[in-house]
Parts: sequence; structure tokens; C-alpha cells
Amino acid sequence: SQYWPLFVLFFYILSPLPSCVARRLVDDTEAASNACKELAMFLTTGIVVSAFGLPIVFARAQLIYWGACALVLTGNTVIFATILGFFLVFGSNDDFSWQQW
Repeated sequence: SQYWPLFVLFFYILSPLPSCVARRLVDDTEAASNACKELAMFLTTGIVVSAFGLPIVFARAQLIYWGACALVLTGNTVIFATILGFFLVFGSNDDFSWQQW
């Protein structure tokens, strides 16, 4: 009956969306900085920070134990590092790109 940490799954789904939308809307040939990419990074940062903050709020409200909070935070680190690695490897517009899928 302790399903509260599963709410973090929504953040896992939402975190790559702003970056994917910004990559579709903006050419990489433009300037190094533009408003669409900056907004996508801001939204992604907000989602990631919220994913780390939610288990802490649940633990402080005594909805989950602190051990469960630590496990969720460790899982967050692994998942978000995996998402970051995916975008670093497949993010460039070369022949080996995730956009070909």
C-alpha cells in the first residue's frame, strides 16, 4: 500500500519532452543560444529538480520512510544519468542519430 514513490515515474516521462520538442522546432545551424532551447532547458531543469524534491517532501510528511526516499533518490540519479547519456550520444545531427529511429 506504499505507492507514493511511484509518482516520480511521471517526471521520468516528462523530462525528455521539452528537449525533444525544442530539437524538432529549432535548427542547429542557428546561433548557439536561442529562446526555444533556453526554455526547454529551464523546463527540463524544473522537472528534474521536482523529481528529486517530491520524495523528500513525502518523507518529511511521513508518507514514506526515509529509507524509501533514499532509494528513490538513488534511482532518480541513475535514471536521469541514463536519459542525459542518451541525449549526449544520440543528440547530434550526424549519421548515427536517434532521429533515424
